[in-house]
Amino acid sequence: MDVGVLLVYQNWFEDLSDEQVFLRDAELGVLAEKHGFDSVWTTEHHFDDYSMCPDPLQLLSYLAGRTSRVTLGTGAVIVPWNDPLRVVEKAIMLDHLSGGRVQLGLGRGLAKMEYEGMRVDMGEARQRFDEAAEVIVRGLRNGYVENDGPYYKQPRTTVRPGPNPDRSWEGRISGVAMSPDSIAPIAELGAQMMTFMQYDIEQHAEGINKWREIYRATHGAEPPPPLLQDFTFCHEDPDEAKAIAHEYIERYFMSVIKHYDFAGSHWRETPGYEAYQVGADMIREAGKEAAAEAYVEANVYGTPEQIVEKYRHRQEVVGDFQANAAFSYAGMPYDKVEASLKLFGEKVVPELHKMKSNAKAGV
Repeated sequence: MDVGVLLVYQNWFEDLSDEQVFLRDAELGVLAEKHGFDSVWTTEHHFDDYSMCPDPLQLLSYLAGRTSRVTLGTGAVIVPWNDPLRVVEKAIMLDHLSGGRVQLGLGRGLAKMEYEGMRVDMGEARQRFDEAAEVIVRGLRNGYVENDGPYYKQPRTTVRPGPNPDRSWEGRISGVAMSPDSIAPIAELGAQMMTFMQYDIEQHAEGINKWREIYRATHGAEPPPPLLQDFTFCHEDPDEAKAIAHEYIERYFMSVIKHYDFAGSHWRETPGYEAYQVGADMIREAGKEAAAEAYVEANVYGTPEQIVEKYRHRQEVVGDFQANAAFSYAGMPYDKVEASLKLFGEKVVPELHKMKSNAKAGV
């Protein structure tokens, strides 16, 4: 099992500037390689203290020069906010700089305030993603970008530097699927499914297995392992691990509610996002405190041994997967962040590297 670190860049500190938080989180990407992780990921967000990385490809270019081994993943580039031609250019350039270490993750975005700031109609997000994602994948493979769709008009344009002809992009495209509406497009694109843990693995299994079925039917091949993203805390003392995890993962959950406006009712009125209204209604009915408690338990925390067992249970349910863990979020002090990452790298990662399912999941 491959294991990665997700960089979040969330400034919920009272005494640190955005610059200080950004640089400290970036340094975690270097520590990830030092402590044995296989990959480093970062996502795209704008305009809020929820997450402050407006250009993940630029950030990963910096980490390409500070590392030599880890895969560099975008989790994800938000396709409707970016020109497809520019995504292809920047991804190829980063792939050259890193020696072929790029995993390009694509997503469609979820925050109304970010769509408004980017001046893009959120109601067009589904169609824009589906059209542009195919343009990007074709461009990476062909070395030129061309399209004549309803949203993206692009005359045939050769990309320079072009892709390395001896290095395929097959298996190096991922897509975020956080709702049933996104599962089929990601599978049809031939992309690895990425999802953030929101509830127990048994509930996630339905979507993961649906993606696998569509992938097999579309491509006549086995899909890659899905990527499961967690917010985590690792400590040798189980009581300390539980206390810290509940304090900070619950705070992170509250930041999700705020950033994505899950208290709002706009979801049912936005084409392509209606499924999120069900989740918003459930949060209101259960109460934020109860929902936050459930969210913490859906993620992975504890002693190294407890964490390994939680991952083992997931593997029993969904088969092989790739694990990703966020260590810095919600204003957690950096001494705790770095100690958690180091312990996880030293005691959890080696055990996960040994873990492989004998089951063929999703059949």
